[in-house]
Amino acid sequence: MAILEFDGAQCPTGRYDRDQVAVTLTDGPSPRFAHESEAELARIFDYYQVAWRYEPDTFPICWNVDGAVVESFSPDFYLPEVDLYLELTTLKQTLVRKKNRKLRWLKTLYPEVRVKLFYARDFKALMVKYGRLDFLADVAAMNGAGPLNERGGGED
Repeated sequence: MAILEFDGAQCPTGRYDRDQVAVTLTDGPSPRFAHESEAELARIFDYYQVAWRYEPDTFPICWNVDGAVVESFSPDFYLPEVDLYLELTTLKQTLVRKKNRKLRWLKTLYPEVRVKLFYARDFKALMVKYGRLDFLADVAAMNGAGPLNERGGGED
């Protein structure tokens, strides 16, 4: 069994992918990521041969009166060896609040699901540990923000 399994997600073109980072570890095409920080985290997982899947599951968290799903939550990564979902939040504070709200609903509706919100400070610590300060600066500039601050957003 390959350490990395393709999750079958079909994403629009123009998104970031992990290029050829783990081409020898995966059988399918590389997934495309919504943000470059997700691709960077996937590279770290690949380097340490941590099995992961990108956005493999979507959890409905809000329905209208007719029973149709009107809001859902799709964590960025699933780490099958530890049965943990990981949501990466490195951008705007408003997105952090929205994700925190969605995470509270997910935990209420699906208490058996383990999920961790990975904040900007966590991602920054990881990039500092691996000497990727240049990457942090690039991400901040790409999003029109200053350096990533401790609360999870960029400074204007």
